[in-house]
Amino acid sequence: MKHLMVLLGLGALAISCRSQDVSPGGSPQDPEPDHARDAEEEDPFYRSPVNKLAAAISNFGYDLFRQHSSRTPTANVLLSPFSIATALSGLSLGAGERTEDVISRALFYDTLNKANLHDTYKELLSSITAPSKGLKSASRLVMERKLRMKIGFVNELDKFYGFRPRLLSGNARVDLQEINQWVQQRTGGKVTRFLGEVPAGISVLLLGAAYFKGQWATGFDTKLTKPRDFHLDQDRTVKVPMMSAPTAVLKYGFDSELNCKIAQLPLAGGISIMFFLPESVTQNMTLIEESLTSEFVRDIDKQLKTVHAALTVPRLRLAADMRLAEALRETRLQALFSTPDFSKIALKAIKLSHAHHKVAFDLSEDGTSSAFTSDTEAARLNFPINYALVQPFLFVLQDNDTGTLLFIGKVLDPQQA
Repeated sequence: MKHLMVLLGLGALAISCRSQDVSPGGSPQDPEPDHARDAEEEDPFYRSPVNKLAAAISNFGYDLFRQHSSRTPTANVLLSPFSIATALSGLSLGAGERTEDVISRALFYDTLNKANLHDTYKELLSSITAPSKGLKSASRLVMERKLRMKIGFVNELDKFYGFRPRLLSGNARVDLQEINQWVQQRTGGKVTRFLGEVPAGISVLLLGAAYFKGQWATGFDTKLTKPRDFHLDQDRTVKVPMMSAPTAVLKYGFDSELNCKIAQLPLAGGISIMFFLPESVTQNMTLIEESLTSEFVRDIDKQLKTVHAALTVPRLRLAADMRLAEALRETRLQALFSTPDFSKIALKAIKLSHAHHKVAFDLSEDGTSSAFTSDTEAARLNFPINYALVQPFLFVLQDNDTGTLLFIGKVLDPQQA
C-alpha cells in the first residue's frame, strides 16, 4: 500500500491511505480480492444511496479527466464532469437495454441498486446546486431537426433532471441564439456564447456547462496579494497574482510514492478544495492522475492532518471551452457514436454525434470570515510547513456531504486562457 506522510516538526507520521495500488508506470495493478473490496464498501459514508451515486459519477469524471488530459498534455485542463454525467444519465432514460448498459458501465452504475437511480440523481442534483454551494451547472440534449420524440422520454427527463431536450429548428441563427441564451441563464449569466456556431450533422448534441464562484472559509488579506514567479517548468517563469496567508491552518500530507504535497482547504457551502503539488517542478501529472478515484480521494480526506502552514495560492480565474466527443469515445461510450438503441426517444435511429463543454472557475481572496492573520514573525517561528503553489499542480473540488466531484483542474499556467 502507498503511504501518506504528514510532516509535523520533528518527525513524520506515516499513514496507509491508498484504496488501490498503482504501479511505477502509473497504471492500477490487478484488482483487489472481493473480500478487500467488501471491506472498503463498509465505509458508512457509502451506505447512503446519494453518496454511492456521487462516487460512481465522480469516478466517471476522473476517467473523463484522464482521457482529456492525455490529449492535451501541455495545456491547462478544467472540467466540471458532473454536468456531462447529468446529461448522459438523462440520455439513458431513452436507451434500450443494450445501450443503457453501455451508459451504466461508463457512469459506474453497475455498482448501484438501479431501482431508484433517477430519483436518487434528482436528490443529488437538488443538493449540490443549492445556492449556498456557489455552483451553477447546466446540462441539456439537443436533438436533430424534425425528430418526433416520445412524450414519455421528454417528461421523465424533465421530472428527474430538470431540463427538456431542444429540437433544432433548421434556422442556424435562431438555434444558436436559443442554445446560448439557455446556457447563459442556467449559469447565472457567467457562461456566455456557449457555442460559436451550431455544428453540422447533429444527431444528438450533449451539452454540459458550469460556473463556480467560491469563497474560502477563511479569506485572504488582499494587501498581501502580489505578483510572484510561477515556474512553468525548470527554465521558464511567469508573474501571476499570488495570494498569501503567512499563518494559515490547513489539512496536509505528503505522498511518498506520488512524490507530492497534498493540502485541503474548506470553502463556503460545505465544499472543499484539495491541491496536489508535485515535489519537483514538472508538467507531467500522469502518476497523480492515474491514482485518482472517489475512494482514493475519500481516503486522503480522512487521513490528512490539520497543521499550521505558510500558504501561497495563485488567484484562480480559469475558463475552458472544449469539444469532448473524442474523449467520451474513450470512456467506454464508443457504442453511443455508432449504432446505439435509443428507441425510447424516437422511432428513428439516432446517435450521439457531438459533445460540448464550457466552464468557468473563480476563486480569489473572498472568504466568509476574516482573513488569516498576517503575523509573519509568528509564521517564521511556529508554522514550519511552507505550502506554495508556485509550480504546476492539480486540484479537486468536491462537495463534502456527498463526495461529488464538482470541478477538476490541471493548472500548468494560471494565466493560460
